[in-house]
Amino acid sequence: MDADAVDAITGQWAVERPEIDTLAMAVFGRVYRIARAMGDRMEAEYLRYGIGRGEFDVLGTLRRAGAPYTLSPRELSATLMLTTGGMTGRLDKLERAGLLVRAPDPHDRRGLRVSLTERGITVVDEALVAGLAVQQAALSALEPDEAEALDALLRRLLAASQ
Repeated sequence: MDADAVDAITGQWAVERPEIDTLAMAVFGRVYRIARAMGDRMEAEYLRYGIGRGEFDVLGTLRRAGAPYTLSPRELSATLMLTTGGMTGRLDKLERAGLLVRAPDPHDRRGLRVSLTERGITVVDEALVAGLAVQQAALSALEPDEAEALDALLRRLLAASQ
């Protein structure tokens, strides 16, 4: 297999500090580079639908919640790990685009409910399929059993990292 930029970096460290094991640097360097490259590709795909990655996350969270595709801003913020200010900005943009609506919570006079519109459902469903196609195309570099093994290994690594 051809050497990549991560090999160049770890190779330089091997010369300068041969006593240090750089396997972790190689693994996480590649994970980071893959995540960044795929994030950029996903962003480009979502832009075709008039949304960015952050907006997709909001729409996707509402869609995954199931019918009636409604959550409170607090529930959205907690799921997406956003501040209320960050969430408000995303909701404002998505509401202006007609992809969601905010309405008073019938059970809490001080609360709001955020719901997908029909257009929002269509956009998130189409963007989801398009984004998955980008990811599946990248994953096609591996055999199906390799992709499943990688998934299992990354799951274990993620669990150990938290």
